[in-house]
Amino acid sequence: MIGCRFMWKSEDLQGFFPVGKTLSRRRWHAAFTKDGHLDMESPSSYTARGIHPSIKGEVWEFLLGGYDPDSTFDERTKLRNHRREQYYAWKEECQKMVPLIGSGKFVTMAIVAEDGQPLEESSADNQEWLVKTAVTDKRVLQWMLVLSQIGLDVIRTDRYLCFYESESNQARLWDVLAIYTWLNPDIGYVQGMNDICSPMIILLEDEADAFWCFERAMRRLRENFRTTATSMGVQTQLGMLSQVIKTVDPRLHQHLEDLDGGEYLFAIRMLMVLFRREFSFLDALYLWEMMWAMEYNPNNFSSYEKPENGTKQDPRVVKTSNTTTQAAAGVSGYESKTASAFNRNRVTASRTARDDALRSFELLSIRK
Repeated sequence: MIGCRFMWKSEDLQGFFPVGKTLSRRRWHAAFTKDGHLDMESPSSYTARGIHPSIKGEVWEFLLGGYDPDSTFDERTKLRNHRREQYYAWKEECQKMVPLIGSGKFVTMAIVAEDGQPLEESSADNQEWLVKTAVTDKRVLQWMLVLSQIGLDVIRTDRYLCFYESESNQARLWDVLAIYTWLNPDIGYVQGMNDICSPMIILLEDEADAFWCFERAMRRLRENFRTTATSMGVQTQLGMLSQVIKTVDPRLHQHLEDLDGGEYLFAIRMLMVLFRREFSFLDALYLWEMMWAMEYNPNNFSSYEKPENGTKQDPRVVKTSNTTTQAAAGVSGYESKTASAFNRNRVTASRTARDDALRSFELLSIRK
């Protein structure tokens, strides 16, 4: 079934492939105890050859800290149902402001003027979705103004996949991005979020599950998308990338300096969307799985679900969300006993450099 949902085109199947068998459904299910506890001390050994498409979404939910590996089947079912209820409550909240959400359609044109006034009904195609009354709430107006930009990005997302030949599937992507944007006004929507969200929409059949998987991924990446008039979210990472290349390949670094490329601005897109546009769809997913497995920490779930105020985390109040920064306050027994050299370097880096992913690669490269 999952293959039918992807409907790969031949040109997307070209590139490198993991050697050997991928993580199969049978092997994945064998990693659970009778009650549902996940016994996976070394995720990278499971995912080194990739993950079978039929279980990618399920595995990702664990790799991204969506579920506690020590939870039972029943506990996860209850949590999943609770999250679905929460998501659809948020969706209903958004539908009251913009009825188009959840309709199976989406917009690529503005639905309100920049000053919050209703637009003139310019065509029969869009008049039903235009805002009829003036919008005075600044947060609501800011959100409504970005919905058309989300729509324009949606129609450009993974166009070569037959999955997105269906407008209803495009609308699901638009809905998730619109709702996430409403819940996170401090970040809002930035082009590139669509590239991160798209695989979740394809892999997870329930829209709510896709939202929560995307939300977990964005906890790692949201600072990449924070841009002001004077700084870019990835600016710090660009500086670290420069130091990494200068250390591991000084000749290349000097060559880039000679070409006035020493600021590594060409790498902005690579870092923001994790090489989604540089690699094929399949290759990018494989890269993500390897990265998440190498960074995996079973304490991530607890750090996400138990914020400082002791309540369950709500994505609308997340301010900083670097996965391992939250978990690095104390290194677990898991980290100290079973982590690879890469993970040990990562934990050390997190204590002194706020655990930026590129700092970890820098330390690893120097040691190697």
